[in-house]
Amino acid sequence: MTHKNSHLAGITSLAPVMPVMVINDIKDAVPMARALIAGGLKVLEVTLRTDCGLEAISKIRAEVEGGVVGVGTVNTAAQFAEAHEAGAQFAVSPGSTEALLDAADDIPMPYLPGIATPSEAMKLYERGYTYMKLFPAEAVGGRTLLKAIGGPLPELKFCPTGGIKESTAPDYLALKNVMCVGGSWMLPAALIEAGDWAAVEVLAAKAAVL
Repeated sequence: MTHKNSHLAGITSLAPVMPVMVINDIKDAVPMARALIAGGLKVLEVTLRTDCGLEAISKIRAEVEGGVVGVGTVNTAAQFAEAHEAGAQFAVSPGSTEALLDAADDIPMPYLPGIATPSEAMKLYERGYTYMKLFPAEAVGGRTLLKAIGGPLPELKFCPTGGIKESTAPDYLALKNVMCVGGSWMLPAALIEAGDWAAVEVLAAKAAVL
């Protein structure tokens, strides 16, 4: 079987936590990315939940060194293509569709599709995927689900995201089929609003050694 996204192993091994960045103001993109990378979180997921997501990816790629910048909340094939053009180095989606999987076949950008059930995971495995996102992790069973999946589907590796906190991240990371976790606890709204990037770097540094 062709393992379409096994090269994501090199990306996800750079840090145990992938910060999920929801950027509301484009001026925050570069300093936020610099703070996270300086703290040791070198793999960034910039979501498309806000209008400036694509611009943020372009700015971070152009102005920030030392990190790998991906795009999150990719829900359509058009967004997949737009993110690639903006400079995204990998893509993440909350689920997967045939259109997204087809786009990933055509565009040379590593893709981490989302699943919430064993059946969804098996369908992706049939298409050659071994690395997947579990979302929304806490809501669909979290660690209990991952342990259960690990028995019949030992080939698969996951990046669980959704509801994970600093206190629960280590328990996820201890599982054999978890490569990293996604979260935003190191990006509290109060610090972002205050522009306190030094404090963000401190939180990132704590997450980087989980």
